[in-house]
Amino acid sequence: MPQRRRRKDPDTGRFRKLSRHQKDVNTAHAHRRGPGERVNAELKNWRVLRKIRSSPNTADRLIAAVQTLMIASA
Repeated sequence: MPQRRRRKDPDTGRFRKLSRHQKDVNTAHAHRRGPGERVNAELKNWRVLRKIRSSPNTADRLIAAVQTLMIASA
């Protein structure tokens, strides 16, 4: 999970800034999450997935396999 901003400082009323380590964690999280997000967005545009006539149980395994292949090729 990414780190969120810290609670408001009671003295200033502003949110406390993230530490350098927390920012590094957020950056690493974004790098790991990015390829999956791109694949999901790309799969939404595939017409063939909108017209699947097979069992839903088979379709989810098919989509998971396609996602894996797309991430591996990126």
